[in-house]
Amino acid sequence: MSLHPVLASTTGRIVKRSLPYRSAYLARLDAARLKGVQRGALACTNLAHGFAAFPANDKLRLKEQKAPSVAIVSAYNDMLSAHQPLERFPHIIKEAVRAAGGVAQFAGGVPAMCDGVTQGQPGMELSLFSRDTIAMATAVALSHNMFDAAVYLGVCDKIVPGLLIGALHFGHLPAVFLPAGPMTTGISNSEKAKVRQLYAQGKVGREALLESESQSYHGAGTCTFYGTANSNQMLMEVMGLHMPATAFVTPNTPLRDALTAAGARRAVEISAQGKEYIPVGHVVDEKSIVNAIVALLATGGSTNHTLHLVAMARAAGIVIDWNDFDALSAVVPLLARIYPNGEADVNHFHAAGGTGFVIRELLDAGLLHEDVTTVMGKGLRTHCAEPFLQGEEVVWREAALASGDLDVLRPASEPFSRDGGLRLLTGNLGRAVVKVSAVKPQHRVVEAPAIVFNSQEDFMHAYKAGKLDCDFVAVVRYQGPRANGMPELHALTPALASLQDAGRRVALVTDGRMSGASGKVPAAIHVSPEVLAGGPLGRVRDGDLIRLDANSGELKALVADAEWNARGIEAADLSASHVGMGRELFAVFRKTVSAAEEGGATFELPPPLHLPEEQDNPLAVPEEQSFSDEDSLVTRR
Repeated sequence: MSLHPVLASTTGRIVKRSLPYRSAYLARLDAARLKGVQRGALACTNLAHGFAAFPANDKLRLKEQKAPSVAIVSAYNDMLSAHQPLERFPHIIKEAVRAAGGVAQFAGGVPAMCDGVTQGQPGMELSLFSRDTIAMATAVALSHNMFDAAVYLGVCDKIVPGLLIGALHFGHLPAVFLPAGPMTTGISNSEKAKVRQLYAQGKVGREALLESESQSYHGAGTCTFYGTANSNQMLMEVMGLHMPATAFVTPNTPLRDALTAAGARRAVEISAQGKEYIPVGHVVDEKSIVNAIVALLATGGSTNHTLHLVAMARAAGIVIDWNDFDALSAVVPLLARIYPNGEADVNHFHAAGGTGFVIRELLDAGLLHEDVTTVMGKGLRTHCAEPFLQGEEVVWREAALASGDLDVLRPASEPFSRDGGLRLLTGNLGRAVVKVSAVKPQHRVVEAPAIVFNSQEDFMHAYKAGKLDCDFVAVVRYQGPRANGMPELHALTPALASLQDAGRRVALVTDGRMSGASGKVPAAIHVSPEVLAGGPLGRVRDGDLIRLDANSGELKALVADAEWNARGIEAADLSASHVGMGRELFAVFRKTVSAAEEGGATFELPPPLHLPEEQDNPLAVPEEQSFSDEDSLVTRR
């Protein structure tokens, strides 16, 4: 199957735009690789420190400087259900690497916070910045230069993006990501959502809410809805950073352990001392980044990745923006319905055919690049597979040829929707994204008066006081990364959903984030520039008519131009968001963070290589990207 023309043209624009940065990145990658083991660059005193506490046989291998050394970088903690199973992984990895002729060392741990615990709490204002903190902690772990490959243990929201950003800054090292898998299925997602709405309405008490939540989040493993954590796992699959189809195998099972051991052995094989050298900086390229965007869209994944994918790409010298997401969303079909975009959870998705089925369907439709490098070698087709146990070893068989449940997973020829459900919004309020895969068509256009809030607490006070029983657009501003770290505002979802269910026309417009579980209420999020960077949300006043049109891509305050341009930006007291719960430690992040469309990142692109004067500047791309007929967003309709 030939590539879809929009996939080809979007990839071409990204390659051209990224050229000076990607070239500089690859040059730096090549310069970092040594002949022989990486620890060969260390002086004797350095090396002695590096293996002083190791068992005698492992120490001998490290002294001989022939066998590869594999770093283990882990986000283990036992508060996070998704990461608690990782406690057992280092022993499995060390034994598998030793059997493969190498040595594995626990290089370092990285922090891992849970957005489920911090949702609606002050700690959530550290959440986005934790991603770059994790990247820096990964760099510290690898800075000893002892290692020839690395395995990365992490699952959730900011953790996997942070690990990958750190790994890409050591792009000469091969990398295998080893997930823990989802918890087993608890109560239905629809039942959980119903209890949340009843609690928001004051119809059930905290005891009933806690019991419902406990029956949903009840054991070890990732939360089973399709939020950012499980979107991470889908992206690692399609980018070729996992062993095939390992994302959604439950933890603490023989198959999970066998997959962990297989991934550890593969890290040895793809080290410079193994059968085939595959550095992570070559696995993550422009085509694999486009593949990741496509997989996100095809499965209705988390809007958080309109930030995280941008940041991950930048770490590899690749420049993407929301125009790229929008262009691809117009032609990528929605193949999966997983909560909050449906009733099923990720276990149901996996049983219906899972990642191998999705990858094959998209490849056969010309909507993924097959000619990429993965941890398995050349070609994405290898990942159209499913793992099984044969004795104690894992083997792979062809992925399911047909969906096991058409209510959950469909072929590309019979999708739930002809587009990916993620839209770019533009207008006099700035640039934003909206996810509509869970929003019913009748709710995708809202035109209503603005009610302005400078915090989510102000919104909740108004809701509980009964002041929001009307049609309105909630403008929640001063929620960007510069203002307060760009917290998720998922705590507003039950209130907004209950108002919508009561017949009110409601929408959310914010320079903050929503959870990966963004649901049925239309939400224009990540509005850029944020208010603290001069963004026009600061000009909105109570009563202004706001139009959010997810069909046409319009986000506009219907205010006369002369009045709009004459308005100043209303100030807000943000001091309460800058101290307490450790927030004062992150002041430097708030001062240096980039815009949402640039990934909300605190690190810079690699310095570009000098381009010949006669060569066009790849970065001379209009802010409002034009499209050829074949790219036209009219294809959505």
